[in-house]
Amino acid sequence: MTETTSTSSTSTQIQLNARPTGWPTPADFRTATVTYGDLNPGEVRVRNEFVSVDPYMRGRMNDVRSYVPPYAIGETITGGAIGRVVESASDDVPVGAVVLHQHGWTDVIQADASTFRVVPEVPGLPLSLRLHILGMTGLTAYVGLTEIARLKEGDTVFVSGAAGAVGTAVGQIARLLGAKRVIGSAGSAEKVALLTEKYGYDAAFNYKDGDVKGQLAAAAPEGIDVFFDNVGGDHLEAALDAFNDGGRAALCGAIAGYNTTDTVPGPVNMANIITRGLTLKGFTLSAYLHLAPEFQEKMTAWFAAGEIAYDETIVDGIENTVDAFLQMMKGANTGKMLVRVNAPAE
Repeated sequence: MTETTSTSSTSTQIQLNARPTGWPTPADFRTATVTYGDLNPGEVRVRNEFVSVDPYMRGRMNDVRSYVPPYAIGETITGGAIGRVVESASDDVPVGAVVLHQHGWTDVIQADASTFRVVPEVPGLPLSLRLHILGMTGLTAYVGLTEIARLKEGDTVFVSGAAGAVGTAVGQIARLLGAKRVIGSAGSAEKVALLTEKYGYDAAFNYKDGDVKGQLAAAAPEGIDVFFDNVGGDHLEAALDAFNDGGRAALCGAIAGYNTTDTVPGPVNMANIITRGLTLKGFTLSAYLHLAPEFQEKMTAWFAAGEIAYDETIVDGIENTVDAFLQMMKGANTGKMLVRVNAPAE
């Protein structure tokens, strides 16, 4: 039965104020207060509990052609969020339901019920997991390894940006799918230790120590078969040197070039793609959502068996979303960076 309401509500929303040049700054964003009136038929009002900040959002701040439209100046930053329905005028999405959506950086959102997806609340599991290891982040890792890089049992896998949300998922999934050896790069000694001690990586190195190519060669003396790239730049060049014949790369991100104002030079060893018969394929998740049920089945089983670890770096308060985003872009997070908007009601 539809639940109606006649109350108003205010929402704090983070909007794009200017297109960043190089590294984003707080001045590139602004905070707006939006007042919502009565619900229209079919609408719901949701109080968010967590919102996501992700590297791909930096690309959408530029007015360039991409796989999704750029953010508009003066509009709220959209992206993944999870919350709970507090008022409803929809038969399909009742009050109290937990919902995922893409309305982004806001504490309260009111919109048509069709723009929200109801998800089950699993006892003992934080809702935030739906925004990373149990959600799009985990699916990204799974798609990249299986559909794009065609991981085979016995492969040696190299993951750049391995201590981030996607990277920590990639290493574990590669192991569970039969990889022989998994190697990762990260940006601090602490993160390197975490990869080998918590996430099952056989070897890891700190790219800030320099000579990525040499460090990868030392970690993978027999070469690599699969490269899952979140970074680009010198990591891609290093992988091209380390690939065995027939190697495959899943190109997921290129964070090394997201905030530069200069042209990022390409690898100097591109000829290896020809001579070693390599396959490099970029991907975005939207074309592979049909694999979500397969992923959910496997990830749920792995989680139930205690075979999945995760980390979250949480910043409290919607007003601190920009700070969380800037910290994430500079590598301050371990695992998934999240903003905790509202604690669940007692």
